[in-house]
Amino acid sequence: MEENTLCPKFQKAVEILSKRWNALIINQLMSGSQRFCTINSSMPISGRLLSERLKELEYEGIVLREVFPEVPVRVEYSLTDKGFALQNVFKEINQWAQEWVQKDVDLKEDER
Repeated sequence: MEENTLCPKFQKAVEILSKRWNALIINQLMSGSQRFCTINSSMPISGRLLSERLKELEYEGIVLREVFPEVPVRVEYSLTDKGFALQNVFKEINQWAQEWVQKDVDLKEDER
């Protein structure tokens, strides 16, 4: 039987980051702490799904959920040190995307 050479930690990292919306949520929080409504209005995602993804990222130790005991209660989300450690990865992905990824509009124009 052939031994699996895939690194389990790398596999887990890719699973976390490739889950739909996770990378965009993390990228959104790179600019600092934000309320749920701010994150939700920045991307086309339902509130239910955003809430689910934020809970998963909190469970993974990437996102911190902070509740402020005010009236009404204020909840803010931010990246933990583990989340901010992805900053260079996201910068590299952005640079790669700027150079190599075409927008849908560009693709449609190329088809003409």
